[in-house]
Amino acid sequence: MELSAYIIWNIFITLIIAPIFHQIRVNASEIKRLSILLNRTREELAKEYVTKSELRDDMNQIMDRIEKIDQKLDKLFEVK
Repeated sequence: MELSAYIIWNIFITLIIAPIFHQIRVNASEIKRLSILLNRTREELAKEYVTKSELRDDMNQIMDRIEKIDQKLDKLFEVK
């Protein structure tokens, strides 16, 4: 059996070039999938963040309650 340049070129393409192109295609699709997941994660995390106004309102409520507790403690210690 004679190995012509055509057969050698076919073997080279089949065993070396084709797997390289296949791996590039697989990696590209995986990168695209990960990019989509990353974007979804960013969108979902933004839903969990508190806004400045919500934080301010919550902190005001906490400070009001601390003031009430402070007043009650002051009254308690004044009696004694």
